[in-house]
Amino acid sequence: MRKVLFLALFGLMAITSKVALSQDTRPGPQPAAETGEKFRIGIAGYTFLKFDIDKALETMQKVDVHYLCIKDFHLPFTSTDEQIAAFHAKLKAKGVTGYAVGPIYMKSEADIDKAFEYAKRVGVKLIIGVPDYNLLPYVDKKVKEYDFHYAIHLHGPDIKTYPDAEDVWNHVKDLDPRIGMCLDIGHDTRNGKDPVADLKKYQSRVFDIHIKDVTGKTKLGYSLEVGRGVIDFPAFVKMLRKVGYTGVCSLEHEINMGDPFMGIAEDIGYFRAVIRTTKK
Repeated sequence: MRKVLFLALFGLMAITSKVALSQDTRPGPQPAAETGEKFRIGIAGYTFLKFDIDKALETMQKVDVHYLCIKDFHLPFTSTDEQIAAFHAKLKAKGVTGYAVGPIYMKSEADIDKAFEYAKRVGVKLIIGVPDYNLLPYVDKKVKEYDFHYAIHLHGPDIKTYPDAEDVWNHVKDLDPRIGMCLDIGHDTRNGKDPVADLKKYQSRVFDIHIKDVTGKTKLGYSLEVGRGVIDFPAFVKMLRKVGYTGVCSLEHEINMGDPFMGIAEDIGYFRAVIRTTKK
C-alpha cells in the first residue's frame, strides 16, 4: 500500500514539475503590434461618443492601439490644468498618447481662439477643425502665431462645407503650408472621389487620416466595418508608403455606436492584416 502511495505521489510530483517547466519555457506576453511603417494606427475619439474615457482606453488596450485624437466630450474645453494633467496621466497608464484634438467646429473668431488655446493647454500641435470658409484667413493667422498644424476634416455630401479632399485643397492651397486636411476616406468616397488618388495628389497637405469603409460612392453609401465596403484598402496602404505619410491613420468607427466593440476589433484587425500582406 505504501509503495502504491509513493508511486502515486512521485507521479504527481513529476507531472507538476513538467507543467511548471512548460510554463517557464513559454514565451511571455508579446510586444505591442507594430506596423513597421512610417505611419501609425490610432482611433478618433468620436468613435467612443457614447462612452467615457475609461471605456475608450480599455478598448484601445484590447486592440493594442496607442494613439488617440482627443474629443472635447472626453476632455472639455473648460478643463483645468490639473484635470488635463490627470487626463494625460490616465492615458499614459494605458500606453496611449493623445496626438491631436478634434474635430472642432468653428463658427466665429472666438471659436478659433478657444480651440487654439485649448490645444495649447492640452499639449498637442495638431488641431482637427471645421471652420466656416470665411474664417480661413483668421485660421491662417492663428497657425502662424501658434506654430500648429491645422487639418480640416472633410465631410462628404452631407455637409456643404468641405465635402471632399479637392474642396479642402482649393481652399487651403494658397494659405500657410501648415493648414491642410484630415482625409476622411469614407466621406471622400461618398462624394464620388477616389481617396487613393487624392492621397497621392494632395499628400503635402494631408496631416491626419480617418479610416472607415462605406457601401457606395454616392450620398446613399453608408459606413460599415473596414474591409466590407468599396474602398480599396490594399491600394490605399501602398499609397501611404509611396507618399511617405508619417501621420496617424485613425479609425473613426461610426456604426452600432452603442455597442461598437466587435466592429472596432474587426476594423483594426483587417487594417493591420492589409498592412502585413501588402509588404513587398
